[in-house]
Amino acid sequence: MSKLSMNVVVLAAGKGTRMKSLTPKVLHEIANRPMLGHVLTALADAGADRKIVVISPGQESVVDYAQAHFDQVDFAVQQETRGTADAVKATQGVLGDAQGTILIAFGDVPFVSPETFRKMHQGIEAGADIVVLGFNAEDPSGYGRLVVNGDGCLERIVEHKDASKAERELRLCNGGSMAVRASHLFDLLELVNCDNAAGEYYLPDLVALANARSLTCEVVVCQEEEVLGVNSRVGLAVAETIMQNSLRTKAMENGATLLDPHSVYFSVDTQLDRDVVVGQNVVFGPGVSIQEGTTIKPFSHLEGTHVKARADIGPYARLRPGTQIGVGARIGNFVETKKAIIEDGAKVNHLSYIGDARIGEKANIGAGVITCNYDGFNKSQTDIGAGAFIGSNSSLVAPVKIGDGAYVGSGSVVTKDVTANALAVARGKQMEKTGWAERFRSLQLKRKAK
Repeated sequence: MSKLSMNVVVLAAGKGTRMKSLTPKVLHEIANRPMLGHVLTALADAGADRKIVVISPGQESVVDYAQAHFDQVDFAVQQETRGTADAVKATQGVLGDAQGTILIAFGDVPFVSPETFRKMHQGIEAGADIVVLGFNAEDPSGYGRLVVNGDGCLERIVEHKDASKAERELRLCNGGSMAVRASHLFDLLELVNCDNAAGEYYLPDLVALANARSLTCEVVVCQEEEVLGVNSRVGLAVAETIMQNSLRTKAMENGATLLDPHSVYFSVDTQLDRDVVVGQNVVFGPGVSIQEGTTIKPFSHLEGTHVKARADIGPYARLRPGTQIGVGARIGNFVETKKAIIEDGAKVNHLSYIGDARIGEKANIGAGVITCNYDGFNKSQTDIGAGAFIGSNSSLVAPVKIGDGAYVGSGSVVTKDVTANALAVARGKQMEKTGWAERFRSLQLKRKAK
């Protein structure tokens, strides 16, 4: 059997009126990835050779996102919202004389797996002319039913309102996605009419038209959860819950410990190695990887961060993009980092801000230390050498370099480089006026007595 090319069409032209948002519906995020991103990733993993996204006029943000994150994506514009069949028809000028499979997916149905998409394509390779995605609904009310004959071939798709009593007893329902042999698709689309209450052209009509031409129509069945569509903020929240539960399960199955799984929130690309322990109410933003044996304590937030083995993070730590934490390093409570390299064994234990900085091996950063990295116009670097000790409540005004093994006295404001193994103290000279406090209190009491 020869391998057919897989061309995919993603319908993303919906304006998402029920989302009540200026953001196109397919760009609303689940686990910090837009729904369209989930769909395009699954299609790429399924082996798609070419991807065409159908948009509405003015949806440049959809184009920008897809081009920034995916290769080989083309676009077609559905000028008016006139139904799913019309949206697919809009791709004819882009697809041209494409051969093989044309697999149609929906940008607001983010959970269809690569394996399911692959099975649909394989159905065309095996000889079917149309393969429809179906699922066995726990409650089929409202769904279109898939009517299959005794040979397992799909005869028609019947909408719930049009279904007979016997057809309404069927639990096999239409999941929306469809694979069509390219040589038949546009001929069949020309036959679809808009003779319905909405005056729209519907993709499911292809099945009856194909059967009238004695073409073969089949069904690939997936789990009901895979075909969950998102049409509102409520639906988005449901999808987020499903995704988070899946990511939590995957993390634990791969060897991480989540002390309170339902309070931990992941991004779709979060990577946790074995023996990572994650405390309660931890949030992982995009781009986080944690190596084995690390502990992330409660109420920490990490984004764009790589943490090496056996580090200790939190509680209440905020690690912002560009942070790299070395082996066995310690980031304590109420510490914020940004574009910071914290090398092996270094400690930043309390109430500090480390931004645009390198902290050398086994350096110790005291409580309340701040790297003053921004002058209102430019960001500058702070470099702290291996084994250095920065006393509490010190401010390091970048650009500045603290040499290996140097000490900075508590409360210093350091504006010049400090040489290795030196002591730097930069604070006002302490003075004392004997008896001043007693005289001050006496004067105040006399004033109040008048």
